[in-house]
Amino acid sequence: MNDYMVDLRSDTVTKPTDAMRRAMAEAEVGDDLYGEDPTAVRLEALYAEMVGKEAALFLPSGVMANQVAIRTHTKPGTWVAAGSNQHVVAFEYGGSARNAGVQFFLLDDSDGTFGLDELDAAKSTQRYWDFSLSLVCIENTHMPSGGRIWDLAKLDRLAQSVGSIPLHMDGARLFNASVASGVSVARIASGADSVMTCVSKGLGAPVGSLLAGSADFIAAARYERGVLGGQMRQVGVLAAAGIVALSTMVDRLAEDHERAKVLAAAVAERFGETASDFEIPQTNIVAFDHPQVDALSLALKSAGVLANPIGPKRMRLVTHKDLDDADIEFADKAIRNLADFGVLE
Repeated sequence: MNDYMVDLRSDTVTKPTDAMRRAMAEAEVGDDLYGEDPTAVRLEALYAEMVGKEAALFLPSGVMANQVAIRTHTKPGTWVAAGSNQHVVAFEYGGSARNAGVQFFLLDDSDGTFGLDELDAAKSTQRYWDFSLSLVCIENTHMPSGGRIWDLAKLDRLAQSVGSIPLHMDGARLFNASVASGVSVARIASGADSVMTCVSKGLGAPVGSLLAGSADFIAAARYERGVLGGQMRQVGVLAAAGIVALSTMVDRLAEDHERAKVLAAAVAERFGETASDFEIPQTNIVAFDHPQVDALSLALKSAGVLANPIGPKRMRLVTHKDLDDADIEFADKAIRNLADFGVLE
């Protein structure tokens, strides 16, 4: 086993910056249940302004933010249209069924998006299957496809197509989409009724996500957060790091995107056609199919690179702020020189 490890498992493994630690130590706090934590209030106002929404809510995790959004938008027994690989479908422990009592109408999102004709089919199917479509969810960037970004024109058409049905954007890595595309987060989220972003991924904060929407929506979401046990008290010690994240850590995401391209080139050279469904990454995620991902993960670990499969034949490498050029050079060489370890047969 290699003593030197480059951690490409996720951008959630980052440590808070010195500035975040100082802000946390010095944070002004109060009881958030009563709306008396001034630092949490500032964080929520900052995020709401950045994404162009009336109000926002700080939550412990992205999963809870999505689950609160779904509970707030829907009623039990209704259906939610979403891509079959989206985080809300595949990576949230079946929470939508347990927490909101909804079912998913699954759409093909293998390229990171789904066709508007598929959504129209879902809407028209309501007449024949006797169900009510209460919400449409999208993920931007789309993690399982390799951090792909929704095209802005397609987003606009989607927002128009959903009509009166609410649209929720899982923007866990929304700022990655903005930095890579050059489009503001407010413009990207403009057609969504609600949007969520994690400050604990590429932005480097230790804990937390934010959910934004109309003032009425956030008031209802605040109640649903409490129902799910997410009510927090002197949470300013965490919100302070989120303020630093939103204020200082956005522009540097471009570094992660460039480093992901280096890893993508290594993957392409080492595995060639074996790494199917693979493209040069738009943001900070390199995702590709491989027939033996568990063996590949072990081989990478033996070579000093931590990486997790996200499916039976799907591997993911994620760049983040705690990696420097030396780490990427090490991982690049490790991937290119990876011994077979039985993974290519």
